[in-house]
This record gives sequence, structure tokens and C-alpha cells, in this order.
Amino acid sequence: MSTQDKFYTFYLESTPNPASMKFVANHLLIENGATAGYNTAKEAEKAPLIKKLFEFPFVKQLFVSQNYITITKTDAVSWDDVMLELRLFITDYLNKGGLIITELPSKEVAADSSFKETQTVFTEHAAPSNDVENKIVEILEQYIRPAVEQDGGLIVFKSFKEGVVTVQMKGACSGCPSSTMTLKAGIEALLKRLLPEDVKEVISEAA
Repeated sequence: MSTQDKFYTFYLESTPNPASMKFVANHLLIENGATAGYNTAKEAEKAPLIKKLFEFPFVKQLFVSQNYITITKTDAVSWDDVMLELRLFITDYLNKGGLIITELPSKEVAADSSFKETQTVFTEHAAPSNDVENKIVEILEQYIRPAVEQDGGLIVFKSFKEGVVTVQMKGACSGCPSSTMTLKAGIEALLKRLLPEDVKEVISEAA
């Protein structure tokens, strides 16, 4: 995504995961509901900003959605020591015209004519194969995703078998100490309430 003709500023938001921080911009960083997660610099070959951020030795994971980047750090440093450095670096990089992502990760990609350059929307949900799975994805998108994104994370549907819904937690939600409570008290309770004859349990697999 091009950063030309825009002036970027960022503010920081904490997340339920103490290892993750949201760097929130005054402009969209990735368009049309797309998201992108990266665990290594190698995965970021087509994401120049992300690749640069992995050069900081304490950066462990990165997640981009809408107008923010969630950065997950190692335990070797505290946020007080590095958050200003990261904010200044990202701001300076973008205001000098640096590119964020030139091509989204090649997972499930859908065409969108509103894109002028990349012409893709990134969605990680496994393709629903029946009505129940369609309803599960709709519930996750309508009720769960907005709240999870506020915390700098993402939840995606992976599978549904014998009453068990498997999801994947990304961004700040990955490895968050409170993610188990969110999964059981929030997501599982909601799916059981809305689909009582179908959903028995919700579990999470590692990203």
C-alpha cells in the first residue's frame, strides 16, 4: 500500500496481552478489512515495513489490520524502553514514503474491484462447507471480530467437527494470558447460545 501524499501520526494502545502493543495510525494501513500476520522476517519479503521492524531484535510477531500494527515483543525488554523508538521509526519510515505491504500473504484471497493496485482482500477463515459453518463464521465476524480487533488481535474460523469449533487467535490474542477466558467465557458462550443444538465446545489451535 502506498504512503505517498499522507502524513502519518501514531498513538499507542495497550492490549490484554502485556507482550503486545497497538500502534494506531491516523490513516488506514491495509484496506477493505484485510489483515496480515507475520511471525518471521522471511514471511515479510513482500511487506517492506514489517521486514524492517523485524530488524529490531526484540520484535517477535507483527499483525496489521485496518489502521494499526500490533507488535509483540520478547521478554528481553520492557515497553517503556522501546515503544517511543518504535513509534518514531514507523512514523519516520511512512512519512518518507516507505511501503507497508506490497503483496498480502498468499492465503485465502478474494477479488475486490475497489482496489486499484493490490486488488485483493485477505481473509483467513477456512471456507465454510455447510450452513452451520456459515453461521459460525457470520457470528465470529459480526459479534466477535470487532471486539477482538479493539484489543489488537484477530480470531479466525478453522474447522467444525462433532460439535467442536476450532479457531485460531492472532495478533495480541496469540499467547495472551486472558485469551483462554475470552475463548470460553465469551466466544464459546456466545456460540452455544446462538447455536445451542450444534456447538458444544470451542477450542483454539496455535497460530
